[in-house]
Amino acid sequence: MADLVIRGGTVVDGSGAPPRRADVAVQDGRILAVGEDLPRGAEEIDATGRIVTPGFVDIHTHYDGQAVWDSHLAPSAIHGVTTAVMGNCGVGFAPVRPGTEEKLIELMEGVEDIPAPVLSQGLDFRWESFAEYLAVLEQKPRDIDICALVPHAAVRVYVMGERALALESANQGDIAEMRRLVAEAVEAGAFGFSTSRTISHKTLKGDFTPTLRAQEEELAGIADGLRGIGKGFMEFVSDFNQPDPATEFGLIRRVVERSGRPAVFSLTQRHDRTEVWKELLALSNQAAREGVAIRPVFPPRPIGILMGLLGSQNPFSGAPSYKAIAHLPLDQRVAAMRDPEVRARILSEDRFKGSNFPLLARLSFERMFPFGDPPDYTPPKESSIAAQAAREGRRPEEVAYDMLLADDGNSFIFCALTNYADYTLDASAELLRHPNTIVGLSDGGAHVGFISDGSFPSFVLAYWGKQRGIPVEELVRRQTSDTARAAGLPDRGLLKPGLRADINVIDWDALALERPGMLYDLPGGGRRLMQRARGYDATIVAGAVTYRKGEATGALPGKLVRCAA
Repeated sequence: MADLVIRGGTVVDGSGAPPRRADVAVQDGRILAVGEDLPRGAEEIDATGRIVTPGFVDIHTHYDGQAVWDSHLAPSAIHGVTTAVMGNCGVGFAPVRPGTEEKLIELMEGVEDIPAPVLSQGLDFRWESFAEYLAVLEQKPRDIDICALVPHAAVRVYVMGERALALESANQGDIAEMRRLVAEAVEAGAFGFSTSRTISHKTLKGDFTPTLRAQEEELAGIADGLRGIGKGFMEFVSDFNQPDPATEFGLIRRVVERSGRPAVFSLTQRHDRTEVWKELLALSNQAAREGVAIRPVFPPRPIGILMGLLGSQNPFSGAPSYKAIAHLPLDQRVAAMRDPEVRARILSEDRFKGSNFPLLARLSFERMFPFGDPPDYTPPKESSIAAQAAREGRRPEEVAYDMLLADDGNSFIFCALTNYADYTLDASAELLRHPNTIVGLSDGGAHVGFISDGSFPSFVLAYWGKQRGIPVEELVRRQTSDTARAAGLPDRGLLKPGLRADINVIDWDALALERPGMLYDLPGGGRRLMQRARGYDATIVAGAVTYRKGEATGALPGKLVRCAA
């Protein structure tokens, strides 16, 4: 008798094959059989009228801190993700020399908007090497599996100290030591290496990420370590600015070719250089045709900042008069902001000067919109704050101010940061059509105060499937076997006998995203945005039901996964 049989569902097996009615039997954490009229199991789930998919594999998350203190890795776990790869963007917490822990915390705080007090209370730094960090991660059971990349910033600071923070070039000795550390970490179980080359990644003090100006020689030297052991992949984040996209892509390509290992890079439609994504897509497609494994990872909707009084950012968070009341409880802040004198002062002040958010000055009212319930991720241009202000003969700042106070300060303004240059999702639609691209960039576990993109997996199905009509089998393949293959996880991503029993049972008709809300459950009472979804009847990890109807069952079968090849 099987441990579990999921009976009578529409199986979407992750391969891209058409859906079919079948039962799925599970035994000892593995899929035992997929077929019709299977024998009864010790436990059964009636999946009549439901779709049954593999668990989703998300290759771009930031649970490096949360995985140390938390067994429940929401938001990913509540959106059908059963395996997450963390350590992206070159930031993380190992290796670390005693006495330099705060440097890594400050960087994670600035780059990924995870408050330093939360990290300081949640992390005990019982490790120095990456292997020791993995050992700590292995001790805690979780509701999903996790995989870790070695972050370049941590490695660079470990080897070069203050010289890394000053953005100095590495010497030959530095490179040799970084190569050794990264290879050692991957041998210990890391899935590869990540780095960042974007000016957007800064500490709250404004210091750039230590990896920003790493030379090709340094990157190639580290890549040699992966070539030497024959495993792991590389993850790159870049602005592709200097001196032009093709030159920067050429550097990455040479590093990848030298390593012989696959690589991924983040690709979005920028609003200031709206066509660059097409050039980078063409370059990556050409590389693929020529046998160089470089794949772009793109977001399925605008990467959107939720600005509000509940979160960590709003359009006036740098204004002196707002900063003077920012510490107040929400109701008191709202009352103060409704005072005509306070309103006049805030609206008259420079709202950028005192901000610790480096992107604030780049956010325009032309791409800020009211964020309703249900949430709207594809708002028309006519609903923007700029358009509304023009219709009403008011300044955009006044309209934004009033939006913040709506619903007693519980409302959000949705600001499309990337992927919405022409007020459509045409860029994401085009990227979905290319076999070399990867759906991702959810940043699960990060940007806890103003971005809620851990819901990407649910959005892919609810929007691109239910509203735009892309076949469900392709959307499931994109988030299961495709991402598992990209990460180097051959034992999951398909509903196939012998593979890991990571499974979702989804009520397709009911599937929908809910409005994000704020939780105060991080260490020290820290806050984080959380967005739930309706429609997940069950999520199963290694054969154990971890969530029913979106609620945790208490089962914690998830583990640290170590790279095998």
